[in-house]
Amino acid sequence: MPETAPNNQDPLLCRLIVQQGLATAEEVRDCQAFHQELQHRRDTDNDRGLADILVANGVITHRQLDRLQARLVTESHDSPQVPTDLHIPGFQIIRQLGTGAMATVYLANQLSLDRLVALKVLPREHTHNREFVDRFYAEGRAAAKLNHNNIVGALDVSSAGDFHYFVMEYVEGHTVLDDLTLNKFYNEYEALAIVIQIARALDHAHKSGLVHRDVKPKNIILTPQGVAKLADMGLARMLTDREAAEAEVGKAFGTPYYISPEQIRGDLDIDARADIYGLGGTFYHMVTGQVPFEGPNPSAVMQKHLKANLTPPDHLNTSLSAGAGEIIEVCMAKDRRQRYATTASLLEDLEAVSRGDPPMIARRKFDLAVLVDLEQSSASPDATRTRGMHTDGPIYANPLFWIAMAGWLLAGTILLSYLWAIA
Repeated sequence: MPETAPNNQDPLLCRLIVQQGLATAEEVRDCQAFHQELQHRRDTDNDRGLADILVANGVITHRQLDRLQARLVTESHDSPQVPTDLHIPGFQIIRQLGTGAMATVYLANQLSLDRLVALKVLPREHTHNREFVDRFYAEGRAAAKLNHNNIVGALDVSSAGDFHYFVMEYVEGHTVLDDLTLNKFYNEYEALAIVIQIARALDHAHKSGLVHRDVKPKNIILTPQGVAKLADMGLARMLTDREAAEAEVGKAFGTPYYISPEQIRGDLDIDARADIYGLGGTFYHMVTGQVPFEGPNPSAVMQKHLKANLTPPDHLNTSLSAGAGEIIEVCMAKDRRQRYATTASLLEDLEAVSRGDPPMIARRKFDLAVLVDLEQSSASPDATRTRGMHTDGPIYANPLFWIAMAGWLLAGTILLSYLWAIA
């Protein structure tokens, strides 16, 4: 097997793969996301490189990786962090903040207002790729429609010479993923404070007609003041954009560890419930320290989102309240009809649990699921019993079963007392 490229060469490797037409940007992005999340798993070999994952997943071959090695080494040493020919009128570029297969982000000073901004720049090699350019401008337009304290603000999208750029609010801080990388364990109330803010951001986006489609720890920035901001509208889409939806049918857009089942299938009518699933997966990771589903490659992980039962979060974190666990499981129901219908209803339950009250919407869904289970089990003694939304042992082991039974017993006692009184 070829020697794995060093981590600091990974973005350049991805860019070369896409530039040379060896794979699509979506295929590379899936492997990047999988590799990044793989580093945060506590029960696996963290030395597995991105190049290994690209080869193992069939994105490139061993021979193709061999041929890229020489150019990879040359370009990584010769290319300065800020290209010498990158000149955007009105901005003084200070340093690089981050890079990926699709774009590079720089810290810059906007000279007219003397303020720091983040400049997202499309690489020159993508300048004449109409699909990349259109998607880049679509991200800018999508972000510009939103104005919310918990969303990274969009200021402008334009071009200068051969460069297309997108001006964003510069947010000082770190991401939730940065914390998870350091094995930070969020307690329930810390996690709730962040998730509530992101749910408010999503509620604003959804009411503005946008679905984010890539809610994950990496896209949540935390400021030193404790403000959580949703970032990266690169996969956002207008709910009314039928043409874009039809063009993406059958394609999986999203990050494997947090992607909803309907995104994996490439359904036509992706809506707000896909973001609710992603936020549920993020919440799960924050309070358990584990991603919802794991596997040797992106495809295996996505298959589990489609078919595997979710390990209830309170089984991994026994200090988690029943209410928080119920919210996460409802968010991550495989059938989106069993999830929260809107982020507004999700917010009701999140805020209730943060006050110490039960999540009434989630609890009603769980109670309904128990009643359905009882009906199925009476019709077929061997029928599978479920815990809420997910298979989890016999029905009599489910606390909700006994809650339902107690409720029926109380109702029967009251009825008998009433009949006795009027007899």
